Amino acid sequence: MAVDGLRGARERRVRTGGVELCVAELGDAGRPTVVLVHGYPDSKEVWSEVATRLAEHFHVVLYDVRGHGRSTAPKPLRGGFTLEKLTDDFLAVVDAVSPDEPVHLVGHDWGSVQSWEFVTVRRTEGRIASFTSMSGPSLDHFGHWIKRRTHRPTPRRVGQLLGQGARSWYVYALHTPVLPELAWRGPLGKRWPGLVRRMEKMPDDGYPTASLPADAAHGAWLYRDNIRARLRRPRADAYAHAPVQLITPTGDAFLSERLYDDLGTWVPRLVRRTLPAKHWVPRTRPDQLAAWITEFVRAHEEPDGAGMPAPVAAGRRYADRFGGQLVLVTGAAGGIGRATALAFAEAGARVVAVDRDAEGAARTAATARLVGAPDAWGEVVDVGDEQAMEKLADKVAREYGVVDVLVNNAGIGLSGPFLETTSDDWKKVLDVNLWGVIHGCRIFGRRMAERGQGGHIVNTASAAAFQPSRMLPAYSTSKAAVLMLSECLRAELADRGIGVTAVCPGIVNTGITATARFAGVSGEEEKRRQKKAARLYGLRDYPPEKVADAILRAVARNEAVVPVTPEAHGARLLSRLAPGALRRLARLEVRW
Repeated sequence: MAVDGLRGARERRVRTGGVELCVAELGDAGRPTVVLVHGYPDSKEVWSEVATRLAEHFHVVLYDVRGHGRSTAPKPLRGGFTLEKLTDDFLAVVDAVSPDEPVHLVGHDWGSVQSWEFVTVRRTEGRIASFTSMSGPSLDHFGHWIKRRTHRPTPRRVGQLLGQGARSWYVYALHTPVLPELAWRGPLGKRWPGLVRRMEKMPDDGYPTASLPADAAHGAWLYRDNIRARLRRPRADAYAHAPVQLITPTGDAFLSERLYDDLGTWVPRLVRRTLPAKHWVPRTRPDQLAAWITEFVRAHEEPDGAGMPAPVAAGRRYADRFGGQLVLVTGAAGGIGRATALAFAEAGARVVAVDRDAEGAARTAATARLVGAPDAWGEVVDVGDEQAMEKLADKVAREYGVVDVLVNNAGIGLSGPFLETTSDDWKKVLDVNLWGVIHGCRIFGRRMAERGQGGHIVNTASAAAFQPSRMLPAYSTSKAAVLMLSECLRAELADRGIGVTAVCPGIVNTGITATARFAGVSGEEEKRRQKKAARLYGLRDYPPEKVADAILRAVARNEAVVPVTPEAHGARLLSRLAPGALRRLARLEVRW
């Protein structure tokens, strides 16, 4: 049975080494060929969501590994799944689907393990144009990794060995005679689809397929035929002869990120990416995988990889995390918003710069393209206008895609005693500072959740969220509400793989002081206070770029609350340890 995503595929049978492989093809055969190799206990349908996206640009080929899906199993099973025979299968498929041109190889889990063999043995040289690896190391590299840590043990190296040893519990289990086959053909095979969907938060879309029990039973021999032999005697010449893109899911329960520490030794042309996801990324993050694979394939359609993605080649910070992602920033015409949009652009993200200032948003987008964004757009909206935000979200989803990172940054300032702050003053502040954040979280966050591939929301609060002030009742209230909203959302959206961060800057040198309003004073006095506040902020001279860097770091680490600037850290600490001191400070009156 095939899932919906592969029903339109063209199928063929390829005979090799006593087995018959089921091969599926999508897309225009005249375009570059991308070959997707599945892992354990999967079949080729694990790639269905990725394959349909790639087929818009490439000739996509998937095949069931011997003994899996609709491919036949070797007889006998023992000795029928060696890496040498799997390489024979790969070459037979490639010769059938792309006899004259090298292919771009993509592997996941055991599909990646065997693909490392393909990309490091001499007989495949010239047949592979590029290789994208995820959740599956080379057994040779793994063997050398183990030897280096056992021959020269240190506490850190021993910890790494023990950590990976614990993650590899299933490998030991699969070496047990007979029991794995009985479990897979019995209760485990029946319960596995539900278990993996719950563990990985995968959609219930018909995968795994009905062949799972037989696939898993046969696939145990992938481990038995290869693991011990290669780890004991790893090849010394396992150097990649094609450029490699390594995609590492940071939440992978089976593989430590430390396994790839020495990979640069073996791969002369290496691009690293990290993804906040668990093991089965072909099912949970198909959009991001398709974007990265497309970028990498296109880069290496040019001779010798001359088209290496610029942000990655330049080694820019966070390029491995945000390259190709879609980031929307509100309040992006200046200050923290502009700095944040440009920081994501430097990391290779696609950027939507949003602001009420059309010219400012357009300038930010133009600069974003210059500093590294593959693409960037300026959009105009009043974040406090719910209908306008709905229209913006529809346009972004239709023309650019679902947002991966949302930064609700737009805000305005208001100073003045509570009794002199009018209802209209309150409405203006809350419409932008609070309702703008609510609209962004609800409208864009809903699309993130419906997509089911995770994401991140950043809400700009303030150090004022921790610190009461007699001069900032409306502003502080709006920012405290943003902080609590962020905490509540973080709890609600965690199960959907969406992180939420509240960023709380202190005094930052931005243009907010030039537009801040002062309640209860004349227009002339307001302008005087604005100029004085601007001078004070200028003297403090804390640049918005530091806040932007903190935002990217917070998203990469999925941090909950991020104070920025020393005064913000101090206010948060006092709010926890000495709230009475903060209350006494709040009674001080600022003399303008």
